[in-house]
Amino acid sequence: MSQKNSPPKLTPRQQQVLDIIKATIASHGYPPTRVEIAQQLGFKSPNAAEDHLRALAKKGAIKLVSGTSRGIRLTDSAGNPQAHKAGAALTQKSAATKPKKNNAVRPASYSDAANNDLLNLAVIGRVAAGSPVLATEHIEKELAVGAQLFQSAPDYLLRVRGLSMRDAGILEGDLLAVKKTAEARNGQIVVARIGDEVTVKRLEATPQGVILHAENPDFDPIHVGADDSFELEGIAVGLIRDWN
Repeated sequence: MSQKNSPPKLTPRQQQVLDIIKATIASHGYPPTRVEIAQQLGFKSPNAAEDHLRALAKKGAIKLVSGTSRGIRLTDSAGNPQAHKAGAALTQKSAATKPKKNNAVRPASYSDAANNDLLNLAVIGRVAAGSPVLATEHIEKELAVGAQLFQSAPDYLLRVRGLSMRDAGILEGDLLAVKKTAEARNGQIVVARIGDEVTVKRLEATPQGVILHAENPDFDPIHVGADDSFELEGIAVGLIRDWN
C-alpha cells in the first residue's frame, strides 16, 4: 500500500528559511539569494543562510543548483507555489496595459520549465539605441542551459552592465535570464526601455507613474513621467554567473 510523501520535519529556523523561499518565488517568480535570506532573518553573514539551505536540501525540502546565485528549487514535498499560481492564472484573463500609461499590471502566467530540457538562449550584450533587444548585432553568443535552472523558461540572457542591482545579487557581467512580456507586477525585477536606453531595475507603479529602483544606495531611483517613452521589455526569471 503506497503512502504519500510526508513533509520533512524542520526546525523553526529552517521553516522560516523555507517560508522565505516560497514567498519570494510566489511574489517574484524566482528564489532569493543567500544575501537576501540573511538580510530578512538578521544573519550577520550569508554563510549562515547557506548552512540552513544545506540542511533543507538534506531533508529533501529543496534542491540546490550549483553555478547560480539563485540556485534553489522547491521539491514536491515542500510544495511549489508556482504550480498553484500558474493554474490560477489560466482561469482568468489578465488585462494587458499599454506601457505608455505607466501602470503595473498582472504578470504573464508562469509555466514551469521541463525538468531536463536544454534551452538554447542568445546572450545579449550592449543594446544599441532604438534597436530591438534581440537584434542580430546584439547577440554575443548562444548558450545551451538546463531549463530546470529557471522558474519560467526565459527567452534570452542579458549581460548585466554596472552595479546598480548589486544588493539583489545581480553583478557586473552576470547573465540575467529574461522572459519577454509587456506585463509586470510591483516589486518584480524588469528589463525596461526608457527612451533609447535599456536598463534593469525593480518596478514600482504609483498613481503618479512608474518608478524604477536600483538595488544599490549609490544610484537614485528613476521616475518615469507621463511624457517619457517607456516600455517593458521583460521580467527577470533567473540569473547565471558567467565565469568565462
